[in-house]
Amino acid sequence: MLFRQIYEEGLAQASYLIGCQASGEAVVVDPRRDIDVYLAEAERNKLRIVAVTETHIHADYLSGARELAKVTGAKLYLSDEGDENWKYRGLEGFDYQLLKDGDEFRVGNVRIKALHTPGHTPEHLSFLVADGAVTEEPLLFLTGDFVFVGDVGRPDLLEEAAGLLGTAEPGARRMFKSLKEKFLTLPDHVQVWPGHGAGSACGKALGAVPSSTVGYERRFAWWADYLAKDDEEAFVRALLSGQPEAPSYFKEMKRLNRDGMPILGGIPHPGRLTKAQFDRYLREGAILVDTRDKFAFAGGHLKGSINLPAGKGFSTWAGWLLPYDRPLVLLASPQQLEELTRQLIRIGLDDVRGYVPGLEGYAEGELETVPQLTAAELKAKWERGEVVVLDVRGADEYAQGHIPGALNLHAGRVMKNLGRIPKDKPVVLHCLGGDRSSTAVSALLSAGFTNVINLTGGIRAWQEQGFPTEKGAAREAVKA
Repeated sequence: MLFRQIYEEGLAQASYLIGCQASGEAVVVDPRRDIDVYLAEAERNKLRIVAVTETHIHADYLSGARELAKVTGAKLYLSDEGDENWKYRGLEGFDYQLLKDGDEFRVGNVRIKALHTPGHTPEHLSFLVADGAVTEEPLLFLTGDFVFVGDVGRPDLLEEAAGLLGTAEPGARRMFKSLKEKFLTLPDHVQVWPGHGAGSACGKALGAVPSSTVGYERRFAWWADYLAKDDEEAFVRALLSGQPEAPSYFKEMKRLNRDGMPILGGIPHPGRLTKAQFDRYLREGAILVDTRDKFAFAGGHLKGSINLPAGKGFSTWAGWLLPYDRPLVLLASPQQLEELTRQLIRIGLDDVRGYVPGLEGYAEGELETVPQLTAAELKAKWERGEVVVLDVRGADEYAQGHIPGALNLHAGRVMKNLGRIPKDKPVVLHCLGGDRSSTAVSALLSAGFTNVINLTGGIRAWQEQGFPTEKGAAREAVKA
């Protein structure tokens, strides 16, 4: 048996290719949408992809299962668990089989058994994998968003991002039952290969190592003691507390992954725009996504553009702040263009009309700058009551220490909460060091705000000068 983990760092997402060398066949589990990586891996190992499956209807990225099945002719194996809201649709034209708890399929000598493991989502499956050439006993457990290294999948996403109220606590209770009846009943030697690693918003304490074992998680995961004591109530409270803010685009991913998405047939290659094309797209409503670093953007940018610096977090910030109903134009170097395009299609932002490499030809007066304040300058204005301070970190970070009187609104949620941001006073945004606040300021500037200012160096600079902070939660929680 051949086994490969294929990891995408931007969304901290793991997918898997499992092959039987004897038959020359392979299955891919939880593929992302830019599928060429799986085709190349299969070709390198002289394998033919005959099966594609996924653990659940994903929220944080657009699945490549249909895309890969369309290109290879592979059979889809998808969950048939959960209620009608969590049944796959749009499967006409595909060869597919729906799986229930305990169902099995084979790829050559490799045996894959589906276990229904609800909690993160109602339809969630995990897969026990056995190398049938050696034994029918399982070697691997592909857990998707059920069990991570050191953590479990959050059960509140349907409520937090999809707006399905009243689903978080029942999900937590289902997670407890799944751990008790499906995970802890497995032998300690079984290897655990999850769907995400550290940095994913699908849990709160994911480990950075790629895999674990049932025995290790049984002994050392944060939830292990609650299961050992059979304390469901304490487990539920612990699981639901301290979860990070869920990006608003998760709701769109759930819908597309359930109902179906456009088949790309390859990686798009946006072309370089002429000045006339560039100006026309912007006049017609396209959003200019400026992928330069925050310093370059602050020094001069086109009015209406949003600054999402190229890098590992580009997909997530694009999902937080860009709408799905408007075309995009990128300000990016040609060397970055393919990776940025991949990062966008991974979350379903497909309509990229083209790119420009820079802002040459614009006079200084045609460009907008980002106003900045130092910590000392903010302190003086804050003491005189001349500004509103908006802390754009997460709620947990805010609670651990914030500037007295500061409002709290996660940077990714500013565009969904424009009405909560004052317009009658200067508003100084800050995060820990200045990256998130710079992005949030750019979004507000693009929305027409003229009173927003970035705190240079973030709250770290404020604290380094010994200025006051206080602890405690914000007065009003802001949902997606």
